Amino acid sequence: MTTQPVPAAQIMITIIPIVGIVMVSVLVFFFLLWRHKQITYQIKGNTYHPRKFNLLSFCLLLGILLFVIGLILSILFAIIDGLSFALLGGLIPFGCGLSFLIFFVASLKMKFLQNAIQNDNENKE
Repeated sequence: MTTQPVPAAQIMITIIPIVGIVMVSVLVFFFLLWRHKQITYQIKGNTYHPRKFNLLSFCLLLGILLFVIGLILSILFAIIDGLSFALLGGLIPFGCGLSFLIFFVASLKMKFLQNAIQNDNENKE
C-alpha cells in the first residue's frame, strides 16, 4: 500500500525551491547594482583599478570541479538506476568539465606555439 503525501506538503515542496530561486535572484541583482555603483564612484574619484581576470585558471578550476562531480554523479546514477535519463544528471557536468579542461589544454598549447614562433622570429633577427 502506497500513501500519497498530504496536499499541503506537496505545495510546500513545490514552493520552497521557487522562493529560494527568487531570493537568490534578488540577492544577485542587488549585489550587481551595488558593485556597479561602487565602480562608478571609483571612476569618478580616479581610484578605479580594473582587475585582471585569469581565464585559464578559472577554466582549469571549473573544469576539474565539474569533471569530478560529473564523474561521481554518473557512476552513482549508473549504479542506482542503470542506463536511464537520470544518468544525464552526471553526464552533463562531466561533459562541461571535460570541455573546460580541453579548452585549458588547447590554450596552453596555443600559448606555447606562439612563444615558440616569437622566439624563433627573434633568433632570426
